[in-house]
Amino acid sequence: MEQRLRFSVLGPLRTWLDGVEIELGPPQQRAVLAVLLLAEGAQVSVDQLADAVWGTEAPASASGILRGYVHRLRRALDPEADVAASVIRSLGDGYQLRTVGELDLSLFRELCAQAERAQARGETESAVTHLREALSLWQGSALAGVPGEYAQGQRHRLDELRLSARSACLRAELDLGSHVAAVAELVELVAEHPLDERLRELLMLALYRSGRQAAALDSYRAAQGLLANELGVDPGPALQTLYQRVLRADPELLAPPDPVTPAPPTPSPTPAIPHGSPVPAQLPSGLPVFVGRDAELAEMARLSSGGTVVVSAIAGMAGVGKTAFAVHWARQVAARFPDGQLYLNLRGFDPVTQPVAPEHALRTLLGSLGEDLRGLQQDLDALSVRYRTLISGKRMLVLLDNARDAAQVRPLLPGTADSLAIVTSRNRLTGLVAVDGAHPLNLDVLTRAEAHALLARRLGTARVEAEPQAVEEIIDRCARLPLALAITAARAATRPAFSLASMAAELGDSAAVLDAFQDHGDTAADARAVFSWSYDALTPEAARLFRLLALHPGPDITLPATASLIARTAPDTRRLLAELVQAHLLDENTPGRYASHDLLRTYAGELTGTTDPAEQRHTARHRMLDHYLHTAHQGTALISLARTLIPLAPVTEGVQAEDLAADKAKAMAWFTAEEAVLLGAFKQSAAHEYDTYTWQLAWAVSHHLHLRGLWQEAEEMHLTALRAARRLDDRTAQARVVHGVVTATWGLGRQAEARAHAEHAVDLFSETSDLRARAEGHFMLAWAAEGQGDTEIALAAAEQALEFHRACGDFGTADTRAQMAIASALNAVGWCLKQLGHLAKALDNCQQALALCLAVGDTTLAAHTWDSIGHTHHALEQYAEAASAFRSALALYQQQGELPWFRGGTLMRLGDTHLSDGDPDSARAVWTESLAIMERLGHADAESLRTRLKGLDEPAGPPAAGPEHTDA
Repeated sequence: MEQRLRFSVLGPLRTWLDGVEIELGPPQQRAVLAVLLLAEGAQVSVDQLADAVWGTEAPASASGILRGYVHRLRRALDPEADVAASVIRSLGDGYQLRTVGELDLSLFRELCAQAERAQARGETESAVTHLREALSLWQGSALAGVPGEYAQGQRHRLDELRLSARSACLRAELDLGSHVAAVAELVELVAEHPLDERLRELLMLALYRSGRQAAALDSYRAAQGLLANELGVDPGPALQTLYQRVLRADPELLAPPDPVTPAPPTPSPTPAIPHGSPVPAQLPSGLPVFVGRDAELAEMARLSSGGTVVVSAIAGMAGVGKTAFAVHWARQVAARFPDGQLYLNLRGFDPVTQPVAPEHALRTLLGSLGEDLRGLQQDLDALSVRYRTLISGKRMLVLLDNARDAAQVRPLLPGTADSLAIVTSRNRLTGLVAVDGAHPLNLDVLTRAEAHALLARRLGTARVEAEPQAVEEIIDRCARLPLALAITAARAATRPAFSLASMAAELGDSAAVLDAFQDHGDTAADARAVFSWSYDALTPEAARLFRLLALHPGPDITLPATASLIARTAPDTRRLLAELVQAHLLDENTPGRYASHDLLRTYAGELTGTTDPAEQRHTARHRMLDHYLHTAHQGTALISLARTLIPLAPVTEGVQAEDLAADKAKAMAWFTAEEAVLLGAFKQSAAHEYDTYTWQLAWAVSHHLHLRGLWQEAEEMHLTALRAARRLDDRTAQARVVHGVVTATWGLGRQAEARAHAEHAVDLFSETSDLRARAEGHFMLAWAAEGQGDTEIALAAAEQALEFHRACGDFGTADTRAQMAIASALNAVGWCLKQLGHLAKALDNCQQALALCLAVGDTTLAAHTWDSIGHTHHALEQYAEAASAFRSALALYQQQGELPWFRGGTLMRLGDTHLSDGDPDSARAVWTESLAIMERLGHADAESLRTRLKGLDEPAGPPAAGPEHTDA
């Protein structure tokens, strides 16, 4: 039976095995266990253990003594296991606690995270419950009984976590109206931490709400005197503002904030954000230890004091903290924008990927507003007009981060002063200031006082004041750059036994220190000496992962993709990712997706170029591309049942494709989430001339791009893939790629080009013995020819496609893909027969197609076929049957959320049927709905619909032909 370990560090260091407490030995042996526990699964070197146990006075025999401590801990924690199976594992030149069992610190963090999520949902009572449960885990001072500077430093860090939790809990209780009960606890806390302005602010608020205005003012004056005497500074802006409000007896302070989401603003006559779409709230989390920037924050407040600023452009050099500042200020003013807050990283200076194109950025913003992206036009101006129209009259905040230049940003700006745009960039964006009336704010490095405050906030006042000269040297050698200071502070915080003077000396020893901090352009490297501290502390496997992540196109990566990149199991990869996150070399910005600062990626790229042999980099890229290719192939097979699949080579050893669980909805969600990554992987494959990957990735992604209406991206991708296929001299590959070119050019409205490409595809496919491939070529020709009105050629091509599919053999009911290919061809034949007036044959073909669709459950192709059946019944003057068929198609389109031009065409034809059946009111209703769709798409049928609506009192003309349906 497996033995169960439980550890406690939030108080005296204690351990239980199956409920029985274990004797952990002398204080220094307990210190060894404490270090291993707080490493949380990471390797701890012998040198690190020696530093933690003895500091700078480690004996010459330290390694031998430590081996003895580890041996006795192994026997205590797992008396029946041998060394190889022990929970303490020898790893390299150190040790690793392989499992930490139940650790009270881990439970504390999880409860605090649950409280934060509850608070975000407005569930304040639940948040208080979680926080009180978390605080109950503390049994005194952390690591009590463990000696040494290391333990003291960890005690300070953990006590800060406890204090933050207590502050959050008390604030939540104040929001619930428990101000009288909170006063006593806050008085005690303020006495223990007299310079902590967070606690002072809570105490003042609790006193004021308890009817003790004078006591609240006295508490402020006491804080003012302490800060002046101890630090020579005034209270911060938040405390000063609260003092002024208490002084004038602001009645709004008496009521806790309303946790209920604000009611939506009065509807405006402008187009509404689609019904059912949630209000976007996309601002990233603010930096908990944000300090300084008071002058810049005041300037931003001044700019917006007379009304909403149209756009504020925040510029500055790399690492100066533009994003942190912008997010901090945006969160301060977010309440003024109840219609939503949008965030978009424009990747203007990403070292790996290209800047986000304005068209793609607009589609992303429109998607965030609930717009159906698949029906949008491709033209930049049209997208910008749609975006501005959609948010006109709304009060929205748009944060555009890391812009390349004014041209990238200009189409993304709101059109009215009701909304606010904040733009960050390494450029000064003078064009945005001159032409668009932007208010510039150039963010410089921190002042010396702010840099000092940053280090004090992260390391504690006592430690900073103990080595004033070293602190000044660190500030100088980091050039007061926030990014460099933050990384320096992170290392110091995790190495409390190291003196600040030793860290300052290490900075001074680096040959290339801060060479990229000069403001003479957007250099690609930054703070190598500082970055190397975090990198050098990694385990060898984590260091390898950090380097190889530079080969990934970004912007972020999932666990399975990472596991494929480095050919490790998912548990091993998860552990390594956690190590990089802990070392501040990677962030998990959203659950399961990991990203790093662009400068860190550049640093990793330099390292992999000089450390990892070219062959290993080549193999890692192939594993990464295999991951995306095989997952995309799997997803396409689920989404497009009628499509002929391409054969793939087996995956490279170590590759893990995503598990889409044979779920079409999951496959579509994966494509959407990975869209930017897939485009980046394709570009990287093309750049390295991995020609097979290049054309196969284009094939695998093309259907997703078609469904999303991203035809410009699809055309560029397939033209690049075509060049790769030609280099391979693979005619079948060329034909597959030309299929994608046909779809893209057809979607872009270039029908003649689509026809020419389709004819070329038929020629290429004719050289293969693969009948399904040849059928695909003729099917595309039928689609393109019908789009040009050449119905006889279209019918011949569709019949040839059907003949080839049937010639492949009797696949029976088990071969779903073969059945759907036949159904799609039958529907195409039926549609063309109807156009030529062969109505009985048309109806027979379409009904055969429908039977196959319903047997398999392909609702998309079934909807297309119902539309064809309805159109044929109308031509036979069987109006009731036609209307019923059209409604069946519309119901399936609505269920699937399919492409809007299909729904618009079906509505148009349903209106024709209503009119022919003598029901002009019903015709008016569905034509009006169809017109709204067609106008939004910029479709040529919009004018025809307007003519129909104007002439409802005149005899109805013959129904207009609509586009052929395809599951391309």
